[in-house]
Amino acid sequence: MSPRVYSESELPVTLLAGCLGAGKTTLLNYILSQNHGRRIAVVENEFGEIPVDHDLIIGADDDIFEMSNGCVCCSIRSDLIETLGRLLKRQDRFDAIVIEATGLASPGPIAQAFLLEEALPQALKLDGVITVVDCLHIHRQLEDLEVAWEQIAFSNVLLLNKADLAGAEELQKVEARVRAINPTAALYRTRHGRLDLDKLLNLGGFEISEDLLHHEEDETQHHHHPDEGENPVTSVSLELEGKIDEGRFRQWLQMLLIMEGMDVFRAKGVLHLPDSPLPCLFQSVFQMYDSQSGAGWKGGKPLNRLVFIGRGLDAGRLQAGVRSCMV
Repeated sequence: MSPRVYSESELPVTLLAGCLGAGKTTLLNYILSQNHGRRIAVVENEFGEIPVDHDLIIGADDDIFEMSNGCVCCSIRSDLIETLGRLLKRQDRFDAIVIEATGLASPGPIAQAFLLEEALPQALKLDGVITVVDCLHIHRQLEDLEVAWEQIAFSNVLLLNKADLAGAEELQKVEARVRAINPTAALYRTRHGRLDLDKLLNLGGFEISEDLLHHEEDETQHHHHPDEGENPVTSVSLELEGKIDEGRFRQWLQMLLIMEGMDVFRAKGVLHLPDSPLPCLFQSVFQMYDSQSGAGWKGGKPLNRLVFIGRGLDAGRLQAGVRSCMV
């Protein structure tokens, strides 16, 4: 994946999610303490939760603490929008914002707020959602917490943290389980949340790209069937020949919850349109839909490739629904 290059008027925002104890605070401390040459603002729900070495703090202004490496750290006092507004006034002081969501928060509604043009200043661009997964406790969290499923489902990057404490067999089980929920996110094994920042920032994770065209895995009609008692947040991937009416497809996608009872958190893929020699790249987050033309077809053969992530998905009905949108 090529890094996203942002203009001087744009400020990329990364949303950090994960259950309590997964290692989000450790990752934030790592970001704040490294001499990485980037000016990053970290927004915490409770600044007191971050045991930042006071030797790293060189100044404080209105609950915004400036670090010796050029980063700043602040707390959400009343609401996120107000905090971001205060940070925007200091935009010349840093290059990116990292927001830590609470351990019980779904990143979906927060991500949607950034994608709605009228919700937040246009200068703020949602760069990606990163979820820290606790390899030692994720199975229990998925059994007890519905939000754990949604945190994985909305992610662009998944960090399998505490990988050094889990055995090889257990790591394979964790990877298989999170891949069943989200097959398209980048996945890394980490220790103490440490990872090259180039794999965490400037992702352009909510922009349309041709990454799906070059996915190496065979995703044809892939579907995870949850065990009895599981939260039915799953993924379905389809490959279909034929030409699709995009208007009809967009309307069908928006009606899935009402007509079929399927709640699609995210969808993306490549469509073969009747009047274009180029592939149509699309993505959808909740009810938001966007598309653009791609450069060309992989292997030269037009093929519809779609990935759905959500709750209550039915692979057979999804395939039938896509086929109903064909010309």
